[in-house]
This record gives sequence, structure tokens and C-alpha cells, in this order.
Amino acid sequence: MHLPTRSLLLAAVLLATALPASGPARAADTSGDVRLYALDCGRIEFDDMGMFADDDSYAGQPGALVEPCYLVRHPDGTLLWDTGLGDAIAARPGQVLEEEGVRFRVPVTLQSQLQALELAPTAIDYVALSHMHYDHTGNLARFPASTWLVDATELAWASQSPTPGPVTRAHFDGFAGKREVIEGDHDVFGDGRVRILRTPGHTPGHRVLLLELDNAGTVVLSGDLYHSRSNYERGRVPAFNVDRADTLASFDRVRQLLQVHDGRLVIQHAPEDFEALPAFPAYLD
Repeated sequence: MHLPTRSLLLAAVLLATALPASGPARAADTSGDVRLYALDCGRIEFDDMGMFADDDSYAGQPGALVEPCYLVRHPDGTLLWDTGLGDAIAARPGQVLEEEGVRFRVPVTLQSQLQALELAPTAIDYVALSHMHYDHTGNLARFPASTWLVDATELAWASQSPTPGPVTRAHFDGFAGKREVIEGDHDVFGDGRVRILRTPGHTPGHRVLLLELDNAGTVVLSGDLYHSRSNYERGRVPAFNVDRADTLASFDRVRQLLQVHDGRLVIQHAPEDFEALPAFPAYLD
């Protein structure tokens, strides 16, 4: 997600999350199930949501977005999908960073939630980002033992993005782990149950995550393809997306996938979608 302004202070605060946390590690789940945990990685409050639709539908309206991270436990390993705003904000007064009509809040750390599952950063096999706007990359450098699955187009675009801007390059420049560059759709564990799918438009290499769960069926995590239920239902395109035509094509692709698989769409930034998932530490399977 692209915000209208961002100071160097925000980049410095988020970069402070680079040191890995210590704690007990546990191997991948051995139940045979794929399990999805919804983690609270922050919240952003806006005085004006106008930028989230290029038809002025939200002009002048205040609003808030949740900033979740998702942990996928598969019999063959673990995947962290998106890494949130950054745990360092939780240590600030009031657990908030304010900036020109925008408030960033992190009431609970990603580190503490992983610890509650008895997982150290070294237990996370893969990290993947829906895209590389800074509100999705804040804790990336905390996982130097993980393999980062990164879209080649997205990495090239983010590496050339201006500073300050929607990308904080220090988040990924400081990543010390292995990078695995992916170009097409990617089957993470090779069995079709956890797939990272290309859906460009919001950014050049934007992706969604498609899961096949034994009980819940097909679940699609939206990244920033949609920011709200009304964006999804009415096909609204944010004014700051890099390519409108690609966005609309990605809308069509995801709608078709949901129809074919009778799937459930989780709009990651929508508070109601986050709250409808099992409350941590419970999981969807």
C-alpha cells in the first residue's frame, strides 16, 4: 500500500527491527494439515481515504486499515506472508507513529506472537511479500535464516523506487537470508496447497496467496489487490496503483479463481475480514 507521505523517521523506526529475536524453534507441523494463522501486525488510521479509489468515492472520508501478517504451517515447512509495519513502533509512546493525517499503530509485536506459537525466527522456512510497499516489509530483516521468495519484477521496481516514497529499501537491502527469485506462479511446497500467484497492477510484481485447506477449502489472501470490501464489490482502483489495466485484469483473474474453486477471499486490509478469521492463536485449516 502506498501512503501519501512518509518521513525518514518512519524508515529509521522500521529499520530498527532488523535484529533477529531469540527463542525456541519448532519444526513444521506434522499433522498433515495446512494451517493458517492470522497475526496482528498493526493498523493505519487515515484522516482522508480518498486515494483508495480513483473515482473519488472515498474523498474526504476518514477510515482505518488493519495490517496483518499470516503464518502458514505446512507439513513440509513454514511460510510467513507479509511482515507488517515493524515491531519497533510497539516500543514508541502510545505504540503509535503519527504523520500528516496518518497514524501507524502496532499494539502487539510479530515477535511475541511467534513466541506464543513456540516459533523462533529461525523456524520460518520461507518469507514472501504480496508486494514491497513499506507497510508489508517492516519485519523482513528479522528473518535472516529464511528464504525470501521474491518476484523478479517487483524486486527490480522496488530497487529503483525513490526515497522517500512507498518503498523502504533498507528493509530488503538489510535482509541477510537467501533470496529465491520467482517469475511466474509459484507452488511453495510442490503439492498445490500453497501457491503464490501473480496479480500485477497495484505494483508491477504484486501477488496473492492461494491456499487449499482441508476444512475451509480454497482461501485467497488478497495482498493489496483490494483494500476494502467495497473496492472488491464495485471494482474500484486506487489512484496510486502503477497500472490500471493490469489491476483490472488481476481483478478478473482472482474472481475467476474464486468462482472455479468456490473459494473464500480474505481482503487483508479489511478489518471485518481479519476479525472473521479464527482469533490468534487459533487457526484456519
